[in-house]
Amino acid sequence: MDTSSDQLQSIKAQIKSCLSNYKKNKIIDDNTLPAGVIIPLFEKEGAIYVLLTLRTETVATHKGQISFPGGAWEPGDSSILDTALRETQEEVGIKPEDFEIIGELDDVVAVSDHLVTPFVGFFPYPYDFKVSDVEIAELVEIPLDFFLDDSNRRSGMREHRGKRVTIHYYDYNEHTVWGLTAHILKGFLDLCFGAC
Repeated sequence: MDTSSDQLQSIKAQIKSCLSNYKKNKIIDDNTLPAGVIIPLFEKEGAIYVLLTLRTETVATHKGQISFPGGAWEPGDSSILDTALRETQEEVGIKPEDFEIIGELDDVVAVSDHLVTPFVGFFPYPYDFKVSDVEIAELVEIPLDFFLDDSNRRSGMREHRGKRVTIHYYDYNEHTVWGLTAHILKGFLDLCFGAC
């Protein structure tokens, strides 16, 4: 969707307003490993886009899957946001100071037993990405409107930590966004464009 500048600013303001007033669900679980990811948003051709990554087949986990930039906490990280920003810079080259972090979403537990804290942030575009060839096979830019159209989402059931849970899938061109990434995305969309 190609929208006017006023409409874009209105959408950004809506996202910021929802996230600034949101009291996230924080999970405390000593059996998990902390991790942080960023939902990177940017403006392109009159629309808001989400930047995702296609992981290589050589990374340790989630080979060949679409994901948000981010990763596991390391001892040098001062906070989980610091983790998400550091990992994002390592994977795609966006500098921490180039992000406008506007909010934090509910913690989620991944099948890898990582306790993932998602952050939402805008960065300027076009950007001089520096992509890690070891971790990232491709940058995937998807319009936010694509995810807002319910007809682009399908669902199924899976077993996770002893419970049956709903798994969401978004098929965009040759890519499928699913699992934790789709779960986080749907939570973000429901919060900012549904419940708010």
